[in-house]
Amino acid sequence: MALISKKKKIYSISQHLRTYLRSQNRETELPLSYKDLLRYDNSIPLYDRFGADTLWETVFYPQSEMEGIYHSLKVIYAQLKTQGDLSIVDHLSIERVDLCVYGNTKPFRVRIVNNINDNFDYFYIKVADASRVYGLELEHLLSPNHINFVVHDQTLIEEHIAGIPGDQFIKKYLHEHTLNEIRLAKEFVKFNERCFVRLLGDMHSSNFVIEVTPDFEEVHYRIRAIDFDQQSYEGRRGVYMPQYFKQNNPIIEIGLRNMTPTTMRQYQREERTLIANRINTSSTTIKKLIRTMTMDELAPKENIEHLRTDLAHYYDDPEFEKCRNMGEILQNSLSLLLQKMKL
Repeated sequence: MALISKKKKIYSISQHLRTYLRSQNRETELPLSYKDLLRYDNSIPLYDRFGADTLWETVFYPQSEMEGIYHSLKVIYAQLKTQGDLSIVDHLSIERVDLCVYGNTKPFRVRIVNNINDNFDYFYIKVADASRVYGLELEHLLSPNHINFVVHDQTLIEEHIAGIPGDQFIKKYLHEHTLNEIRLAKEFVKFNERCFVRLLGDMHSSNFVIEVTPDFEEVHYRIRAIDFDQQSYEGRRGVYMPQYFKQNNPIIEIGLRNMTPTTMRQYQREERTLIANRINTSSTTIKKLIRTMTMDELAPKENIEHLRTDLAHYYDDPEFEKCRNMGEILQNSLSLLLQKMKL
């Protein structure tokens, strides 16, 4: 079983990272910060449609401030979704603002409604932890998923990643007769490989969602990470491999029933080939990101030392032992991937 540190330090956005974000149009002026949303004067627990406590609270703002805060939230949504086209603001309304009270960083979630068709969407306002920002950008560059986020000062705005939460999927859908076990098992192997190669940790079932796409003959699955706080932080190799989290065991068991070791290695190689292709396609941007990462502090010294030793032994590659920080460890992981894919 993979073990996670009880509380991770929040790393502020450095000038190096801010320069990179500007080069990628990830930084923009915002009319409201995370701290502004802390000015609520009342809150109530939020329950789901079955009456269960979601561990989120809906917050309320003083009448004198609510109109200004809600307008700013609509402007932020326009900046996130339409590159600042404010013409959509008049058609939007804020249905509620929720605060996650159990998380380490206590994010806000905004539910916003399009008044023309009653369609709704969510977005999140969080403290801009550098680990998370690196995780989001690496997901955007190295996975099949596009990630939309912007940063200003120490505030991070993220779009909602739609899908069925992994823990709910396991409880409600894993035994459906329509479940395609082979496709789900294959996707989990590929997801496991993506996380390990780019060192994204803590991917137990509460931290990813599963997209289900019906096709004319079959059902397709894609597993998507939704929590990036543990990007290149922990010192144990197993934390970066979702297969070692007991919460994911029901999916692991499906894989054991449906795949041979040979098949699993084939899927791992397929995913590593896709990652290598993405690196080659966006090589300039990825090199710039990794170079920036090598200049930042992202983990305690003992985590760096333990992980580089662990990976040196796992890959039988002494180059890992020369790494001085998490950025260099990730750089070596990606370089090793490219070398092996050329064989």
